[in-house]
Amino acid sequence: MTTPSEKLVLLRKERKLNQSDVAKLLGVATSTIAMMETGQRRGSDEMKKKLAKFYGRSVDEIFFSDKPLISSD
Repeated sequence: MTTPSEKLVLLRKERKLNQSDVAKLLGVATSTIAMMETGQRRGSDEMKKKLAKFYGRSVDEIFFSDKPLISSD
């Protein structure tokens, strides 16, 4: 089982970005990205949509499915 937090880290690292890069590109605080990646914060529906769009995935695939992500490479 893969958690949403693990999926967010994987997607970010696949793009060779750090948390600060993602935060700047999405217009949010780095701490928001960090807390979502560590499971300390679930994120608003709006934030989940932003992340899904940014990573080219569906909200369901990242946040509501227990299945591991299939690489987009």
